[in-house]
Amino acid sequence: MLETVAVPLWLLVLILLFAAVTFASHFLFPSVRWFVRRRMERVVARINARLERPIQPFKLARRHDMIQRLLYDPKVAEAVTEHARLEGMPENVAFEEAKGYAREIVPAFSASAYFGPALRFARWLSRALYTVHLDDSNDAALKAIDSEATVVFMMNHRSNMDYLLVTYLVADRSALSYAVGEWARVWPLSRLIRAMGAFFIRRKSRNTLYRRVLARYVQLATRGGVTQAIFPEGGLSLDGSVGPPKLGLLSYILADFDAEADRDVVFVPVALNYDRVLEDRVLTEAARNGDRKFRASVPVAIGFAMRHAWRRMTGKAVRFGHAGVGFGDPLSLKSFIAAHRGEVIEGVGEELRQRICTVIPVLPVPLVAYLMRRADGTVTREALVQAAGPYLQRLSHPAMTDAKKVVADGLSSLLTRHIVREGPDGIRIVPEEARLLGYYARSVAHRF
Repeated sequence: MLETVAVPLWLLVLILLFAAVTFASHFLFPSVRWFVRRRMERVVARINARLERPIQPFKLARRHDMIQRLLYDPKVAEAVTEHARLEGMPENVAFEEAKGYAREIVPAFSASAYFGPALRFARWLSRALYTVHLDDSNDAALKAIDSEATVVFMMNHRSNMDYLLVTYLVADRSALSYAVGEWARVWPLSRLIRAMGAFFIRRKSRNTLYRRVLARYVQLATRGGVTQAIFPEGGLSLDGSVGPPKLGLLSYILADFDAEADRDVVFVPVALNYDRVLEDRVLTEAARNGDRKFRASVPVAIGFAMRHAWRRMTGKAVRFGHAGVGFGDPLSLKSFIAAHRGEVIEGVGEELRQRICTVIPVLPVPLVAYLMRRADGTVTREALVQAAGPYLQRLSHPAMTDAKKVVADGLSSLLTRHIVREGPDGIRIVPEEARLLGYYARSVAHRF
């Protein structure tokens, strides 16, 4: 039993390799996972202590577990069976297709990534590009929302900066879960976005199985109390105005809602506006062509970012004006259903649109653009200041009280971008830029 045994070197290496794998899988990996999990729990506990709405356990579940829960949900199983029957394929093939959709949709939220580098980047970029204004006049109403309710922020979509700006401004309230389109499914951006809790959607997909899997994920997240952020317009505004609501994600939430048994869902209208939308020329060009094919490219975006970074390093960079965010009156889904009979999906969508429009921030560039269009010709600075006064008094916003300064700020941006031109007789619109001026004017026209 104690005799020496001679084995070939290759066999010894193989034995040692199997032993190492067994040790790692049975002792090392579980210990590492336990250590990482405990560390994450401590991080989440510290974050939850300062949040108005703590991160829900549903959001913290392991991605693999969430995928399995979604796949074996009775409604998804029913959808798989129906899809297999309609397409004439084995159920196991349909199940694998559903698994692919689930892997694509379910995020991999990391509290450390969200409240660490992602939040710092969102804060830095928002402040670097804009002077940020937050209208917190509805702060008391937001704090009064039932702590057990699921909160869904409903936002107008002006720019891709919306994601970063709102993430930064509501960081003391909760962690948001966004629905992100196909544009973000690019490595390594996709991994970062998943870590921030966002889930990918195919906006133009008509695949019934995909839609059923997506709907069920949204419903489970809503029931789990996950704070979400939705753009009801479904895409960026091409003409500057707040478009009619597209009821996709909203209809998923309402279709599974039980006013008697489920926790309440409270929609919070969020209105955003900018003195300069980074994609404004791309959007107005798409509106002119009558389609949503954006003629922008990654090299152009990278070039723009590098030029702005160089200006910042050389001290020549200036902000793109103001960015404003306002919160409207929250809408309780249970209260809305109790007050309305019949179909409520369209009613909720239109009510939220109206509440968003009511609190759209009026900023210098949109206001001056609106006044320039009303003037319909050459106008002097003094006339613009005189015309702006009554509008600013009606708004009663602390950051927008000095009509002379507001007009000067708005004109400075418009003149720098050659959207308007100033001459001896006054200021007039550059004909080739009339569409772009109208884009900014329409963002606030409804306020007046």
